[in-house]
Amino acid sequence: MKKIVVLTGAGMSVESGLKTFRNADGLWENYPVQKVATHEGWLEDPTLVTNFYNMLRKKCWNVKPNEGHRLVAELEKNYDVTVVTQNVDNLHEQAGSSKVIHLHGELMKVCSSRDVDDPRYQQLLTADNCEVEPGTLAGDGSLLRPFIVFFGEAVPNITLAVEEVQQADILIIIGTSLVVYPAAGLVHYVKPGTPVYLIDPSPSLGSGIQHLTHIQKGASEGMKELTILLGKA
Repeated sequence: MKKIVVLTGAGMSVESGLKTFRNADGLWENYPVQKVATHEGWLEDPTLVTNFYNMLRKKCWNVKPNEGHRLVAELEKNYDVTVVTQNVDNLHEQAGSSKVIHLHGELMKVCSSRDVDDPRYQQLLTADNCEVEPGTLAGDGSLLRPFIVFFGEAVPNITLAVEEVQQADILIIIGTSLVVYPAAGLVHYVKPGTPVYLIDPSPSLGSGIQHLTHIQKGASEGMKELTILLGKA
């Protein structure tokens, strides 16, 4: 069974109504990114940051996966599929994708602010219990913080993502500008000759990528076209 790795960014979830991480204006859901998505912002006002992610979680539970998410999940019928996403929502999982690597963290999880990656203090929140009271402590006595990779922090899952891309027979890139590193560097780890499909309406993306097919559409329409192309391959 051929292995497909799907790299997704903000454009994947925008059709579902989510603004995922930052736009060009430096705002995320109308909040300055430096206030709600940096370690400095967390230290300055953990209550603001906690309440911001509470708001995002409630918003996320009210949106549904779009056709693009569903078509990515359906690839598992014929391929070994790993999704590597820059998005912090859980829409890929909701759509049925079984193997998802989150590069920038997971909105539905909270963790220790002393040791973000200690699994003993990570908690998965649910739809009916998705708010964290500011000041709540993790099991190690530190403040409970969002399980989000803030700007400037290391991306621990990038090594895992590189390993997956190195094994890919097909790489699909959806809705990412390919300018935010380290995720943007993943395309350079594909085996020589690996077909790369880029789904994004912007005409200027993908220059310099070998064996590239650019489908200049949004996530859902682009995945419909790609599904037909793969069926003919």
